[in-house]
Amino acid sequence: MERDLPDVIAEVTTAFEAYERALVDDDVDAIIGFFAPEAIRFGIADQQAGIEEQRRWREMQGGLPPGRRLKDTTIRGYGRSSAVVTTLFGYPGTDVLGRQSQTWIRLPEGWRIVHAHVSEPAAQPT
Repeated sequence: MERDLPDVIAEVTTAFEAYERALVDDDVDAIIGFFAPEAIRFGIADQQAGIEEQRRWREMQGGLPPGRRLKDTTIRGYGRSSAVVTTLFGYPGTDVLGRQSQTWIRLPEGWRIVHAHVSEPAAQPT
């Protein structure tokens, strides 16, 4: 299997950056549009199975705190149709970095997240 094909990495990078903008802007419709209908998402204190559960959660949740920053984002491609994105995220006023991972699959409608996991440690590991 070919790995990290430049065009795949570029496409997923573009999709991930657009997803991140939607997340920061709290654009629920855009956020939901990045997920496959059957996607599973595990959050810090929540989980959703499918688009409708995620939509309900996002509408109730509200936006992210201002000043979100990413660190050590890595995008790895596996063949022409799958990729994994991992990143750390943080907010002003804390040194704690959360963790985010996503599995992206190329579907007929484009790159979509089929699985996502978000976690945040109680304190920064030493």
